[in-house]
Amino acid sequence: MQCVKRKFSGRRLIMAANLQSPRELAMNQSQANNPLHGVTLETIIKELQAHYGWERLGEEIDIRCFTHDPSIASSLKFLRRTPWARERVESLYLYMLRRNSKAD
Repeated sequence: MQCVKRKFSGRRLIMAANLQSPRELAMNQSQANNPLHGVTLETIIKELQAHYGWERLGEEIDIRCFTHDPSIASSLKFLRRTPWARERVESLYLYMLRRNSKAD
């Protein structure tokens, strides 16, 4: 494997082709069993909306962004600022994934 050495802001930076840093390796190992790793909040909302629809989603999780004039944009804005609501949405998404995997 060939290493490339570069000067960057007074530091020596070593980059190797197809080699992950120790931090990336640790992150991948620690997230190996996390089904939410790499899934964006937008993807979660879109999949939940496609599976349940806005009306049923509002029944499952009673928050205004799902019950009053729902949209992806308004849901993203609210859920990014409200940790308790985001946890509920992520929990419902994981529940949906488990149910779908059992059905297969």
